[in-house]
Amino acid sequence: MTHSSPRSHRRRGLRLVAASLAAGLGMLTLAACGSDDAGGSGVEGEDHGEISVQYSWIKNEEFAGEFYAYDKGYYTESGFSEVNGISGPDTGVAKLLSGTVQVALSDAASIGAAIANEDAPLKIIGATFQKNPFTILSLADGADITTPEDLKGKKIGVQDSNASVFEAILNANGIGKDEVEVVPVDFDPTPLMEGKVDGFMAYLTNEALTVELAGFEVTNLPYADNGVPYVAETFSVTDQYLEENRGLLKDFLIAEIKGWTDVFKNSTEDTVALITEFYNQAASDNAEGLEAVFGALDPEKTGLGLDAEKLLISTEDTEANGLFTITDELKEQTVASLEAAGWEVSIDELFDTGIIDEIYEENPELKDYLP
Repeated sequence: MTHSSPRSHRRRGLRLVAASLAAGLGMLTLAACGSDDAGGSGVEGEDHGEISVQYSWIKNEEFAGEFYAYDKGYYTESGFSEVNGISGPDTGVAKLLSGTVQVALSDAASIGAAIANEDAPLKIIGATFQKNPFTILSLADGADITTPEDLKGKKIGVQDSNASVFEAILNANGIGKDEVEVVPVDFDPTPLMEGKVDGFMAYLTNEALTVELAGFEVTNLPYADNGVPYVAETFSVTDQYLEENRGLLKDFLIAEIKGWTDVFKNSTEDTVALITEFYNQAASDNAEGLEAVFGALDPEKTGLGLDAEKLLISTEDTEANGLFTITDELKEQTVASLEAAGWEVSIDELFDTGIIDEIYEENPELKDYLP
C-alpha cells in the first residue's frame, strides 16, 4: 500500500476546521492548562511537566527532528517530564482551541484560514519548512509543466480540499480559471501516470517521489518558487497559551532546534533508522493508527523524503538566522499567498516570532545546524 491515497485524510482535515472551530472557541479557556510561567525565564532544566504536541501527519520523516529530541534527551534537558507527540492527520486547529494539545505542527494555510474565517486566536511562533511542499507534478515526457504559463490549456488534477490553494497559484500568476481544466482527483497520482491528466497537485515530499519511484521522469512546478511562497510545518499555539507560557515554549523550541540540527548533522541512513524505530513503535502502540494500516516504511522513499524536506527547511535565511526563523519578507509573502487563496489575514494576526528571535539572540551558537 502506498502512502499517497491515505494522505488525503490530512489534506481533507482543512475542510473539517470550520465545523469544529465553534466548539473549540468555546473551550479556549482550557488551553492554558499546564505551565503558568507568564514571564518565563526560558532556562533549560526548568520543570515544565507534560506537554502535548499534535503532528500534522503520521510519524514518518516529517518529524525526524522531534525523534532526535526524544532520542537524545533534549526535551528532558529542557525541563519536560513528557512530550506527548500525537500522530495525525490533523491540522491541529480544533485541538489547540479546545486545549487538547498545547502545540500543533500545522501550516500557514490551515492557521491562516482559521483566523480569517473564524477569527481564531492562533499564532505561528516558528516554522520548520521555509518553503511549502506543494507542487504541480507532471511527466517530463508528457506535458512537462515547467512554468505557470504552461498550465494554460492543460488538465490539472486537483483534490477538492486543495481547490483554494490551487486557485492561489492561478491568481498569483494572472491565469484565469477558464484557462485551465480542473479535473477532480483523489491523492493517488495514478491518473497522472495513466495520462488522464496533464498535471497533478502533489507534495514534493510524497506523491512526486511516488511517481518517480514508479519509474517515471517527473517535472515539478513548486508553489514556493512560482508565486505562492508560505511557511509550513509551523509551530502553532493559541494566543492565550503563548501569553501565559513563553518560558515553556522557549525551552520547547530550544529542544526542537537541537533535534533538527541532528537531522542535518547525521547521515540520512542513521536518521532513516531512527525514523523507522519511532514509526514502528507507533504502529505497535495503535493497531488502528495509520502507521499500522500502512505497514512498513519504504526506506528508499523515506530517505528521499528526508532529503526533499531538507531543501524546504534550510535556506540562505535560516543559515544566517537559524532554524525555524521567519524573515519579515517571508511573513509578507505568506500573507500575500494566503490572500491569493482567499484568506485575508495580517502579519500581526498570523505571526509572533519573538520567542525564536530571542533564543538566537541569547544562544547564537544554535544557528550552526549544518555539518
